[in-house]
Amino acid sequence: MRAVVQRVTRASVSVNGQIVGSIGTGLCVLLGVTHGDGQAQVEKVARKIAQQRILRDPVNDGAAARVAAEECGAPILLISQFTLYADIRKGRRPGWSHAAPGDVAEPLVAAVARELRTTYGLHVEEGVFGAMMEVELVNDGPFTLLIEA
Repeated sequence: MRAVVQRVTRASVSVNGQIVGSIGTGLCVLLGVTHGDGQAQVEKVARKIAQQRILRDPVNDGAAARVAAEECGAPILLISQFTLYADIRKGRRPGWSHAAPGDVAEPLVAAVARELRTTYGLHVEEGVFGAMMEVELVNDGPFTLLIEA
C-alpha cells in the first residue's frame, strides 16, 4: 500500500463537476493498493497518516511539523489512486500490473477510511472509487510525504 500525504490548507475532489468531498486545513491522501495488501497494511498506513507530526501547531504560532492529525482532529481527504503503482521502467506507456484490481482495492481503501474514523476519531471525506475525479488542493509548505506499508 502506498499513500501520498500532502499537508493542505484546503482540498476538494469532484466527479462530473460535483464536489463529493472537501476539507479545510488537514491532509489530502492519495492511496494506492497492490497485490498482497491486507489488514496489516490498512492498520499501518492509517496509523502513519494519523500519527505523523506534520501539521502546523495552532497554539505555537503555526510552527510547522509539530502536530499529528490525531492530536488536533485534522480532517482527511482520502482518494483512491491506482496510478501510484504504475510501472514505467520500460517503454513510454505505464503498466498497471502492480496495482490491485478494483474488487481487491476498493474494500481496502474503504477499510483505511474506516480505520481513520473509528480508531483515530478523524473526519474523513472520500473520492468515488473508480471514477474520473478532479482533485484541487492548496499544498501547505509544500509538504508531501510518501508512506509505504
